[in-house]
This record gives sequence, structure tokens and C-alpha cells, in this order.
Amino acid sequence: METLDQLYPVTPIPLKHKDPFTLLIAVLLSARSTDARVNTITPILFAKADNPHDMIKLTYEEVREIIKPIGLSPMKAKGILGLSHILIEKHNGKVPIDFQALEELPSVGHKTASVVMSQAFGIPAFPVDTHIHRLMQRWGLTNGKSVEQTEKDAKKLFPKEHWNKLHLQIIYYGREFSPARGWDINKDLIYLKLQ
Repeated sequence: METLDQLYPVTPIPLKHKDPFTLLIAVLLSARSTDARVNTITPILFAKADNPHDMIKLTYEEVREIIKPIGLSPMKAKGILGLSHILIEKHNGKVPIDFQALEELPSVGHKTASVVMSQAFGIPAFPVDTHIHRLMQRWGLTNGKSVEQTEKDAKKLFPKEHWNKLHLQIIYYGREFSPARGWDINKDLIYLKLQ
């Protein structure tokens, strides 16, 4: 944590958004894509619809065509429209501040719900994606076979008040020092400290 605080004292949220709804959509779109690619598409989508009421006015084909460059567009378009309808019908058009309610939305899993809870609402969560899972394993901080187990291990290891910032710091660190491919063990500062 000390190393990460020195390297990344400030942790801006990598996905461009302006409120919980646009963050939710951006996180949903980021599945199997990069934040950079999502950030090129969301301004186009949000110019047409940046809230559930405007989103449901778009057709499935319109949404799918806009988000097509991101990949998995049929499933993601269906999820975006489905969750927009549910937000209007069940939550007065607002993103709920509740893990269970978020995870009941179409195309919203535990990781997406955790990102929204931590980054939109400041509720302590430790979203674990494949990058954090890989780094925690490399560093010997988990032997979990799944992201669910790695999340449990991370929550045991680190104080709750640091979770929201720490998960972003680990993502930034992984991109800079410990990528999936081309990992140079001698440049991974944390790995070397833990040996």
C-alpha cells in the first residue's frame, strides 16, 4: 500500500462519466474491452442518451450500432436497454445504492455493481477483475482460483477504508509495471519487495 500510495497518490476513475448512470453504462461496456476504447464510444452514446428516460427512446439497433466497435454489442445493447427500463419502473430512474438491486439489473454482475458502489457512491467495495486477480496471484497474496476468492482474500488483507482507492491503484500499477504479456519480473517493484 505504501508503494502504491507513492506511485499513485491520486486515482482518477479511468472511465469517463458524469453520474452513476453514465458510470454504470461505461462499466457495462468495458467488459472484454479497454477503458480507452470505451471512452471513445460513450461520448457518442451519451450525446444521444445520458439517462434512462432518453436511453429507452433509442432502438436496440441504434444502441447496438453506436457501441459496435467495443465488441459484444448485441448482448450489451440488450443489457443497456433492459436495465434502463428497470431503473425507470423500479427505481424512479435512479441507479440504486444497493448491491443486490444492482446485481438484479440485466448485464450487471458483482464486479460491475462493486465498481458502481465504490466509484459512484463511495461505498467500500473491492472490485476484482482479471488484472487484479492476476497481480494478487503474482504477488502471492491469494491462491484463489476465481476472482470471487481473490476478492475475499483482498478484503481480509486490506483495511476497508482503503478498498476503493486501492483497487484503482492496483489497476494502474498493473498497466505500468506488471502487464499480462511481457511481464518483466525485475521491473515489478511490489513483486521484488515481497520476495
